[in-house]
Amino acid sequence: MANDPKILISDESTSALDPKTTKQILGLLQDLNQKLGLTIVLITHEMQIVKDIANRVAVMQDGELIEEGSVLDIFSNPKNDLTQDFITTATGIDEAMVKINQQDIVKELPAGSILAHLKYAGSVTDTAIMSDIYKQYQVSANILHANIEILDHTPVGELVVILSGEGENLKMAQADLQAAGVTIRVLKGGSK
Repeated sequence: MANDPKILISDESTSALDPKTTKQILGLLQDLNQKLGLTIVLITHEMQIVKDIANRVAVMQDGELIEEGSVLDIFSNPKNDLTQDFITTATGIDEAMVKINQQDIVKELPAGSILAHLKYAGSVTDTAIMSDIYKQYQVSANILHANIEILDHTPVGELVVILSGEGENLKMAQADLQAAGVTIRVLKGGSK
């Protein structure tokens, strides 16, 4: 054991632990970090642990660093395909999409509607943006899936919605959402 180390390497420290013990180990690591100013390199495949404890993330593949950044940056805007796969799995959007695509309303999308995946972070979560697009453009939002998490003290969320409205109003509502910082990916209907 080293006296007064600057860095603690924690390799799979929560692997195969029950949830209560995992929380205790993570709490201990956070205490060491905060009270001693100790940098902790946490090696894990568990994305929930990364979200709960880390403030910076490095993604490696075959011994190579493929992406790194703040937890907020990596989880809200992953660049690398492998990182995107990790994040998609961690957020559960793939599982949700399987169920969503089985719904009749999605199979037979109403005229004047799009199925869209919306992602947002920060102050956008503080506004009633879906209500606002209805008030301004008469575009309704049928929310099929929603998730919001706090990452590095910043709310990050995503929605899968059916947006319905008149053609030009629907386009203007999408433009307003994008201008407000919402990333929109049209999954079905409209122009992708």
